Amino acid sequence: MTRHEARVIALQSLYQIEIGQAQTMQAIAYAVGETKVSDEEMQFIQQLVFGVVNHQQELDELLVRSLENWSLDRVGKVELCILRLSGYELVFDNTTEVRIVINEAVELGKEFGAENSGKFINGVLAKLVPAAEAMRS
Repeated sequence: MTRHEARVIALQSLYQIEIGQAQTMQAIAYAVGETKVSDEEMQFIQQLVFGVVNHQQELDELLVRSLENWSLDRVGKVELCILRLSGYELVFDNTTEVRIVINEAVELGKEFGAENSGKFINGVLAKLVPAAEAMRS
């Protein structure tokens, strides 16, 4: 399983939590389904999902500052989950390069979001990166 595939599972889990109010482990288990996942891959998925869940308030505050003329309520749920996921990786997880996090987020937006989601996500993350880098140091 690639890191991208693991992020897809994390995104699907976060979406279930956001929409269906599913419990975190139930959402992960459902998103994984029959997919063969190693212990290391499961650890990465859980790190992402629990990281977003545990830091959601901080992430949402950062996102609000990065959205111009938008509120979180106006952001589509898929895009919001992608922004939270990438925001978590940018701020709280120093293991992935910034450009890779942004590229992954844009690709997830293109794959699962609306027509212009990739551009929207890229624009929001471009504004979030300076704050994320300040928080990392």
